Amino acid sequence: MLTVRHADDRGHADHGWLDSRHTFSFADYWDPAHMGFRALRVINEDRVAPGGGFPTHPHRDMEIISYVLAGALAHRDSMGTGSVIRPGEVQRMSAGTGVRHSEHNALRDQPVHFLQIWLIPDRRGHAPSYEQKVFPEAERRGRLRLVASPDGADGSVSIHQDVRLYGALLDGDERAELALAPGRHAWVQVARGAVEVNGVRLTAGDGAALSDEPRVTLTGGPAAEVLVFDLA
Repeated sequence: MLTVRHADDRGHADHGWLDSRHTFSFADYWDPAHMGFRALRVINEDRVAPGGGFPTHPHRDMEIISYVLAGALAHRDSMGTGSVIRPGEVQRMSAGTGVRHSEHNALRDQPVHFLQIWLIPDRRGHAPSYEQKVFPEAERRGRLRLVASPDGADGSVSIHQDVRLYGALLDGDERAELALAPGRHAWVQVARGAVEVNGVRLTAGDGAALSDEPRVTLTGGPAAEVLVFDLA
């Protein structure tokens, strides 16, 4: 079964410095029919204006992934981490027992466009930690490249949950498949462009939940950037 979550049906918040689209309920956007999918709790598509950003604020007991599509995102946290995340990089912060952090647009002349993803961890009380890795375009072109996993396989960032996250860049006749083990589920999020998912066409901002499907088949293009979550 494949269920589409259309981009135009998402929640929306415009704060001037921040334009945010919420796939699932978040902050002032409340939709009891869309509270997440399996361990996936939040997918926010954020655009932060030059000079804008999220001031220091707390989190706990959440796995937070930032996936930058354009621009540069500056990060600081109470663990002493200071970094800038750019396209092709994946940041993972395990909030665990508690962490404070800020996120700001690192550029003065263009917005930063990124996906903010929250996963419910496998248990409460992990020690806070941070990780950031580069996944070059060549590794994601025409294939599903593992970027996050519970065991850090294939150089992916490690997360405290039975979820494997893949990124792909697909164009033209490019095609990628992911086999799903019995009892597994998938969420596909189209970050840009357009793609067919098991024969259903999705465009930028669309998402799809898959259950009782043996595989996820992506037929690319034009200019598709896609995230695929393999979930328990």
